[in-house]
Amino acid sequence: MVRHQRQKKRVAIAEEIAAAFSLIFEDKISQVQCSSFLTLLNVTGQDRDPLVLAKCGERMRDAAAKPDRGTIRHVVKSRGRKEGTYRGGFCDLVGTGGDGWSTFNVSTTASIVASSLLLLSKHGNRASSSTSGSADLLQAIKPKAPVIQAVTAEKLPSIYHNSSYAFLFAPIYHSGMKHVAPVRKDLGFRTIFNLLGPLANPIEGDIEARIVGVAETNLGPIFAEALKLSKAKKGLVVCGEEQLDEISCARETNCWRLVERPNPAFKGPKDEADEDFTTSDEEAEPRNLISVESFTVEPSDFGLQSHKLSEVSPGSRPEENAEILMRLLRNELHKDDPVLDFVLMNTAALFAVAGVCDANKSDMGHGDSGEVIQETGPGGLRWKEGVRRARWAIESRQALASLERYIEASHVAAES
Repeated sequence: MVRHQRQKKRVAIAEEIAAAFSLIFEDKISQVQCSSFLTLLNVTGQDRDPLVLAKCGERMRDAAAKPDRGTIRHVVKSRGRKEGTYRGGFCDLVGTGGDGWSTFNVSTTASIVASSLLLLSKHGNRASSSTSGSADLLQAIKPKAPVIQAVTAEKLPSIYHNSSYAFLFAPIYHSGMKHVAPVRKDLGFRTIFNLLGPLANPIEGDIEARIVGVAETNLGPIFAEALKLSKAKKGLVVCGEEQLDEISCARETNCWRLVERPNPAFKGPKDEADEDFTTSDEEAEPRNLISVESFTVEPSDFGLQSHKLSEVSPGSRPEENAEILMRLLRNELHKDDPVLDFVLMNTAALFAVAGVCDANKSDMGHGDSGEVIQETGPGGLRWKEGVRRARWAIESRQALASLERYIEASHVAAES
């Protein structure tokens, strides 16, 4: 009874914080009030409460520009490529940033490579703590960069009509953030907003699988719980041993995986009509239950060598990293190149978590040997099969073709 009352009080406090938080996007509080509010959350540690993060993430998404959900779900039905336990839904690969390592833009590059087999909804922004953010990298691509500002909520479905990849530029979708920008700059410390990016994808409700990188080990279980509270079903929260918000190519990586399993108490029909199946009784037991499992992975689990982080920090400017990105996608890097291995690991992880690696047959296209690597590693996932698929995406030029289709679609959107 006491425990139940404490939980009710905790939920009530989180909801009050989220209600105050939403006023920021409506420009209904002064800069002084906003500064005091963000400082109080930081000092009390409430900005690291998974319930607060989940509730504030929900309010941030509510205030965001969003595409028509029916149209977006039609994209999944018409464009999604089901394989293994992957149902063809949207995926994201994102980090909180702030790890201070200034490594190559691995999550953005891995998201492009992964779009050869998955539908990707990459949510991101310009750099805040590094020199090359995801938006900076994409805009530095030559000879033709995507028009990231043209990929609005209204035009997003048309982007996916021709592409399996889209970059959702945060300022386009979260216009209310302009009200807090001066306050964040003056405060000089990382606030709750530095943690909410991974929870603020405008099509969050239609994300099937994701990888979230955090820059502090103690944030791992917090984010895993926040994702679970946000009704995420497939996810992997990662933190390199060096406090890196990616899967590390140098040392072990701590992982917290959201696992979806059948609920033995579910009383509904045995077969799902589709991925949107639900019972009409909101109080009924859910079809599946989500649990969080923790483990560690290291480069050898992927069948790859270890590399120092200094070997995967080649460019200090977006233009340098964009050149490396294009060389990688054109399959011009050496097979043991540290940056390539770094990208392969992170792409493989998304493939594994999404479920395409669970397939016991493989027919990706030209160049696919069809020889599935069924060996499982930590967390019961097929990490090496993920690497095999990621290599195919690069060597077959399918990853490059996916990027080119996105670039072309963004230019069409800009002109319409």
